[in-house]
Amino acid sequence: MKSMIKWTGKMAFIGKTPSGHEIKMDAAEEVGGENSGARPTELLLNAIAGCTGIDIISILHKMRLEPTSFHMEVEGDRAEDHPKRFTNINIHYVLEGELPEEKVVRAIELSKDKYCSVSHSLNSRMTVSYSINGIKGKHELYH
Repeated sequence: MKSMIKWTGKMAFIGKTPSGHEIKMDAAEEVGGENSGARPTELLLNAIAGCTGIDIISILHKMRLEPTSFHMEVEGDRAEDHPKRFTNINIHYVLEGELPEEKVVRAIELSKDKYCSVSHSLNSRMTVSYSINGIKGKHELYH
């Protein structure tokens, strides 16, 4: 999977996803942005919720269960010091319908423990490379 993210001025970027969608990102005005798009950290919380939500709906459908309503409330606590990473992420699932509790809990556990690729990617190894004026840099950086 590969995405292209392009700087559009000041602190703004537009990401083009492999599925053809654009995502606008920007920083707050107090740090030089124009507040013209979502913060990357906001997108991370939404990505986790979207990933686990898709899992849960898929699992419930396989169990032949159909929620009449479903949303998630996601809250992330961040460290005070840089890199201000998330230290805790809480997802509260709100479902309505004829749904046996044990089956909903099983769907949530399967998403959390096995299927949600976004949350499982948070501790992945990341390498970073760069080029300046078309010349590839000499250093490969690890995160």
